[in-house]
Amino acid sequence: MNPIIDHIQITVKDLNKAEPFYDKLMPILGFDLSKKSKGRVNDNDFDVIEYPHKNFIFGINSPREKFKLDEVHRRKPGSLHHLAFRLNSKDEIDTIYPKIKNIGATIIDEPKYYPQHGENYYALFFKDLDGIKYELVFEDRKL
Repeated sequence: MNPIIDHIQITVKDLNKAEPFYDKLMPILGFDLSKKSKGRVNDNDFDVIEYPHKNFIFGINSPREKFKLDEVHRRKPGSLHHLAFRLNSKDEIDTIYPKIKNIGATIIDEPKYYPQHGENYYALFFKDLDGIKYELVFEDRKL
């Protein structure tokens, strides 16, 4: 088997508030906003915004009404701890870093080497408006 991710969907607290943030973030990560789509899944009571890329589709979903006031916390069972995007070089992370700051992301850890994750592990960690954690990483490793 060759496991390939087809799509990732993340539930945000307020889709209308999150959309402008992700409309700024996704092009920085290589997604084409002209391919963005919106829809409603009535059977499961949620709205979705999808950002297609040749590698996978990234989507943000509205929460169910009964969960709208729940705190977002990455350490809750069933929650996304963080999502890491692999970049092509350390320089690419350094170039993207000011753009991530400028869109209103909360910077957790600035770009640098994180030897606790690997000898050549270079990364930037940030959160979106809801506190969902993301990482941009480059590591010259053999897979």
